[in-house]
Amino acid sequence: MHDRWINPAQEYQTGPRNLITDVPGVRVGHADVRRGGAQTGVTVLLPRPDIFENKLVAACHVINGFGKSTGLVQIEELGTLETPIALTNTLAVGTCWQALARRMVRDNPQLRSVNPVVMECNDSTLNDIRAFHVTGDMLDAASDGADVEFAQGAVGAGRGMICHGLSGGIGSASRVFKAGKQYTIGALVLTNHGLLRDLTVLGDPVGRRLAQEEVKQTDQGSVIVILATDVPVSTRNLKRICKRAVVGLGRSGARIGHGSGEIVLAFTTANTVPHQAPEAVFTARDVADAHMDTLFRAAIECVEEAVFNSLLYAEAVTGFEGRTVRAYRDACR
Repeated sequence: MHDRWINPAQEYQTGPRNLITDVPGVRVGHADVRRGGAQTGVTVLLPRPDIFENKLVAACHVINGFGKSTGLVQIEELGTLETPIALTNTLAVGTCWQALARRMVRDNPQLRSVNPVVMECNDSTLNDIRAFHVTGDMLDAASDGADVEFAQGAVGAGRGMICHGLSGGIGSASRVFKAGKQYTIGALVLTNHGLLRDLTVLGDPVGRRLAQEEVKQTDQGSVIVILATDVPVSTRNLKRICKRAVVGLGRSGARIGHGSGEIVLAFTTANTVPHQAPEAVFTARDVADAHMDTLFRAAIECVEEAVFNSLLYAEAVTGFEGRTVRAYRDACR
């Protein structure tokens, strides 16, 4: 079986950490709870310190809309991101929204309205989700501890997540590419989707060999994909990059089932929109359409590898009602 990522078909070199934080300025932090039936948490991605005053150009795409989120409507309308991004479980979206809003108010004295972005997956197989274990303090801890190095696997928001029938959670990857000069694109995923029999690693249908004892027959999970880049690109082209994430998910075996929620959000740190515009017209840069294939292909590689990394780094988790989900590494032995 596969216990590390060596892809002979990989076109682009990984960044120095092979994490979304290879995009300069991006940081990620986690907080979670790991006791008995409480297996859940929060992951926060901080794109830049002054994001409310200098909003980032962004876009989103809903592949399948069986999900609960906040903030996507305004991103769709305005094409900007003005807060950090929080990931958590389904019933903790409101808790994280309020905690994130409070932090934004604290850090921006003139703020009267804000669009916190919170997205989720349902961890109720391993976590007693009805007990509301996630607190605002956990979002604060994840935010305060955010750094360029961060753990992957069953950690933070990914603590109780299940990917292709195995312990999943947080995965990340990055690629560097040339568009005039060298740039970086990175992916961070929260994986809670897929059937074991569909799992594919580097084109190898690994899941077929592991799925002899699989009970689950319907794909009712979710996956959140966040893409970050430092190449100057428009909302229009970020939306096009978002749409290519489905190719990376498909390469890993996702079938985008009826009951599954797949949401993608992308942003660039290179184009900003001031909250208080000094002039009526400002200039933003973009990648020429003829060069977008490079970004598409690099994003696809990032998403595929990030999904695999969420499995590769995850440990077996025993949680709610004594249920245990095995780790990919253990399943492959």
